[in-house]
This record gives sequence, structure tokens and C-alpha cells, in this order.
Amino acid sequence: MTESTRSELQLNGVEIVDTFAEAFPIKAARLIITADTLRWATTAATVLCGNATSVIACDVEAAIERMVSEEETPDGRPGVAVLVFGFGTESLGKALQARVGQCVLTCPTTACFNGISSCPKEKQIRIGGAIRYFGDGYQVAKKFDDRRFWRIPTMDGEFVCEDFFGTLTGVAGGNLLFCGTNATETLAAAEAAVDSIRKLTDVALPFPGGIVRSGSKVGSRYKGLKASTNEAYCPTLRGLTTTSLPQHCHAVYEIVIDGLSFEAVQSAMKHGLHAATTCPGILQITAGNYGGKLGKHHFHLKDLL
Repeated sequence: MTESTRSELQLNGVEIVDTFAEAFPIKAARLIITADTLRWATTAATVLCGNATSVIACDVEAAIERMVSEEETPDGRPGVAVLVFGFGTESLGKALQARVGQCVLTCPTTACFNGISSCPKEKQIRIGGAIRYFGDGYQVAKKFDDRRFWRIPTMDGEFVCEDFFGTLTGVAGGNLLFCGTNATETLAAAEAAVDSIRKLTDVALPFPGGIVRSGSKVGSRYKGLKASTNEAYCPTLRGLTTTSLPQHCHAVYEIVIDGLSFEAVQSAMKHGLHAATTCPGILQITAGNYGGKLGKHHFHLKDLL
């Protein structure tokens, strides 16, 4: 058993480990979900983001990006922007066809629009055109300028969904680990980091409430399991395995950040790190990487100070 050594980097009295978060390229789409009220737009967005925390075991990673005002939405109604990430354009398209069809089409008064413009046709995914068949022949296509929409009849009127959605290559896997004296204070610091990050655009936090308790490592002693618990950061295993925990640490929480660009993820990490260091009980902030073998994007914590 070993304890982590003290780093010379500090912010607000909190140790910042001189390491980096490792992230990888991923395909991304933005959906603008509108409804008669923000309540129902948020309901549809929340349900669409269900079971979408990690591509390790989910078809996509997804989270609400921000609320969208009536002045910004295509139909002049309140809306919610959702960012969705997948390993490839084809798999992202299939996942969104299923999720929009099951979670947005079914939700009262909603509509769904593309949130990434100026995307080459070969990088677009078809959503409205794929789920239009639910209209059983009564669906109608409408075109405004160069955008095509499908109107699918429903029991409360009609569901409007854009035909094609743009995609781009984003970044997945930016992360921060907060090591604290106890679970209550460490969770409060992680919440502060999440609140700060959610003021930004072009980023999403796919885990529940933006926070991960079950940090993982690649692989397992059990055959076929892609990931397993990161025992080096489990306080209850401190006496049973090699630990990376600082002294007096009894809780660790992680946030994982996906974004539409390197700069967006880096900015989010900086905001989260600075917010967490203002909270009591935080001993150390570090990040997870795989020695540079997982992805080409490296976010060094020293660059965030």
C-alpha cells in the first residue's frame, strides 16, 4: 500500500495533482426539443437522456446542455438543447431514431429540431425521415428554405421533427476527481463544480446529476468485462490494494465532461476545478488517464490554474 505524494501545485489551498485527463474523439449531435411549456420540453429531454451515461455500456452518452428561449427556437416555443455523443455517425443515428421515437414523439406537445447547422450532407443523420412511418401514411413533409420537416399526426395534434440532423466530431472523456475528507463535503464540492460547468455551452455532463461515484478502470479480472471499479480510489479498499488516495481522504467523486470541441471541454474543466477548490473538505483534485493510450486529447490540470 502506498499513499499519493504531495504535489507542488495548489489552488485555494487544495492540492492539484500534476497529471492530465485523457479524452478521445466522438461524434456529436445537438437536438432542440420544444413544447408548449418548458415543463414538457424538459420532460422529453430528460427521458431521452435516460441510460446514456457511458458508451462503455450504453448506445450513446447524452445530457441536457441548456434551456433555449422562445426567441431562439424554430417554432417560437420554450425549448431544451440536448447534446448526444456516439462512437460513429451510423450508430449515433440509430440510437437517436429510437430515442426520439420513444421519448420525444410520445411526450405531449413536443417537437424536435436540428441544433447543428452548416453540416455537410455526408455527416448528417436522418431522424424525422426515419420515424415518419409511425404516421402510417398520414405523415406530411414540409420544406422551409433548405430544411425539411415531417409532420406526424398524434392524438393531441401533430409531432414536428426535422428530417436530417447535423453532426460533428466532438471530445469525450474530460474528467476531474475530487478527493475529500468525507462524502458530504466532497459531494458538495462536486455539485459546485457541476453548477459552474452548467453555465457554459457546448458541453454536457452525462452521468446522474453530472457526478460519478463508480469511477472505473479499463478491464477486469472477470473475462469479458470492459471496465471495473477503480480500486485505487476506493477508500474501503485502502488496506487491501495499492491506493492513490491522499491521507485522510474518505470519499472521491468524479465528473466526466463531453463537449463539441477541445476548448469547450478545457473551459468546463477549468470552471469545475476552480469552483470545487472554494469548498471545504477537499484535499486533492486529480484526473484519470491511461498513459496517453486511450485518446489524443490531453487536458493537463496545471494548464487550468
